Amino acid sequence: MWKRSGHQPKIKAEDGPLAGQFKVLGSVPEPAMPHPLELSELKSFSVFEDIRLHIMEVGAQLVKKVNAIFQLDITKDGKIILQWIIDLKNGSGDMYLGPARLPADTVFTIPEPVFMELALGKMNPQKAFLAGKFKVSGKVLLSQKLERVFKDWAKF
Repeated sequence: MWKRSGHQPKIKAEDGPLAGQFKVLGSVPEPAMPHPLELSELKSFSVFEDIRLHIMEVGAQLVKKVNAIFQLDITKDGKIILQWIIDLKNGSGDMYLGPARLPADTVFTIPEPVFMELALGKMNPQKAFLAGKFKVSGKVLLSQKLERVFKDWAKF
């Protein structure tokens, strides 16, 4: 059994960090998110909203199957215009706009036209990835689970 002792070490002023010992960290740049009125102009926004509704309906089942958090950075002219998080690891699943609340397991960086072709089934995800049409970082093998989520959504 653990014993608790009343001994607490004393900290002296000279035990503190030396000058210059800490590195100042910069903030992570926020994606250039469009104004809410501009969201309706993006073709991918309505697709993401539809997928979000699907996840609200069957999220608990997906969490059991997928167990991962995905970040989709949608780009235009090389800049992130939308950032969607698909959390199929916690609770009954969630999908939301903006930076991830928890670290993503897999991050996709996809130009909007490529995403639309992938979502609508007009482009094979593996061939598109191998052709360099989008980037994946983190746990790349989890992308196959996300592909299944998209296929399930397309059936509805």
